[in-house]
Amino acid sequence: MSRIVAIVGRPNVGKSTLFNRLTGSRKAIVDDVAGVTRDRHGAMVEWNGQTFTLVDTGGFVEGSEDAMERSINRQVKAAMEQADLLLVMVDVQTGITDLDAELANLLRRSRRPVILVVNKVDHGERLPMAAEFYSLGLGEIFTVSSQTGSGTGELLDEVLQRLPAEQPEEQETVIPKVALVGRPNVGKSTLLNALMGEERSIVSDVAGTTRDVVHSELKAFGHHLLMMDTAGLRRKAKVEEDIEFYSVMRTLRTLEDCDVVVLLVDARDGLQAQDLNIFHLAEKHQKGIILAVNKWDLVAKDHKTMDRTRDELLQKTAPFNDLPILFISALEKQRLIKLLDEIAAVAARRSHKVSTAPLNEYMQEVIDAYPPPAYKGKYIRIKYITQLKTTTPTFVFFCNLPQYIREPYKRYLEGKIRARYDFSGVPLQLYFRQK
Repeated sequence: MSRIVAIVGRPNVGKSTLFNRLTGSRKAIVDDVAGVTRDRHGAMVEWNGQTFTLVDTGGFVEGSEDAMERSINRQVKAAMEQADLLLVMVDVQTGITDLDAELANLLRRSRRPVILVVNKVDHGERLPMAAEFYSLGLGEIFTVSSQTGSGTGELLDEVLQRLPAEQPEEQETVIPKVALVGRPNVGKSTLLNALMGEERSIVSDVAGTTRDVVHSELKAFGHHLLMMDTAGLRRKAKVEEDIEFYSVMRTLRTLEDCDVVVLLVDARDGLQAQDLNIFHLAEKHQKGIILAVNKWDLVAKDHKTMDRTRDELLQKTAPFNDLPILFISALEKQRLIKLLDEIAAVAARRSHKVSTAPLNEYMQEVIDAYPPPAYKGKYIRIKYITQLKTTTPTFVFFCNLPQYIREPYKRYLEGKIRARYDFSGVPLQLYFRQK
């Protein structure tokens, strides 16, 4: 079990900059605008041969009337409850504020183990200024500059001393990574919260609430998955703020890193151009793909609505239309267990290997029934087929004239493979090589 350290503090004291510094990553978005970090997200920190999980949180604003800030506060408190150790960040330049004092009072009452981190101590002249933070009553202070890295080594040494002993790791198993993607406000965060049974992502009617990728390990209904909620992808013309630009880039990197993509579509809007961009990007990167039509409870239906909608969706995703389509409601928790079952099934199909002998026997019958069309008077003969030992299903056809295999015949062969073997939701790669 990983040990968890959470960074907490009021807005704009440098929590995300310290997170990036300690994790050696750019997972947290950094901007001078207060309130940029809204969701909890974590990354592994390795120091002196030991590891722990560091969690970044939004800025704590006690007693706010703003709905977003209240949501952030719930996130912060949830992280505080789950962490083994808290890094409480303050800003040496502004000194002690009312919010710092309120947070310190809350932490003293909670009796959680804390380390007080005074940030922005970029040079020796600011060291005496840090002494006033002793009055918060949170014990010894550690002065750092998250921007330059000054003092972070001593801080990490103290963190390792204060954490409980590291437990031996169980034998590692491969956990499928699942990315929840889609346009803004289609219900990605609501779906993640419904699956996890707790509020892991902030849910709001305001589009674009999720800016960072939120990783959540799910163990439920016989499944073990790593769920990743991402910021909604908009058309490039709509990306006006630099913050949103970084969110989109992070979402794209997450899509590249995952195993299965759950593309959420608003049932009332259908597949839009941006949805298809995401779909083709996932197909290009050989990810397992599931279409989840969310907010199905809001659609007026008759007995043919589901079939009609499915046909319309598959027409837009053609020629790749061997994929699962589920009609769900994240808010009403409709068909969510079925969605988990399908995610696990697609992840398994993506790593499925077909034995060479039965594959050749079947495909030779298929090829004999409909041989490749002659090209420029030359006949094409496919002699041998095998599946490569790659992470995603890849088939190689050895033949005398591979350059003359046309696209329609490639689709015919792929269709026949899919007809015999279950690769629903999994893009296939077919290559043709000289025998």
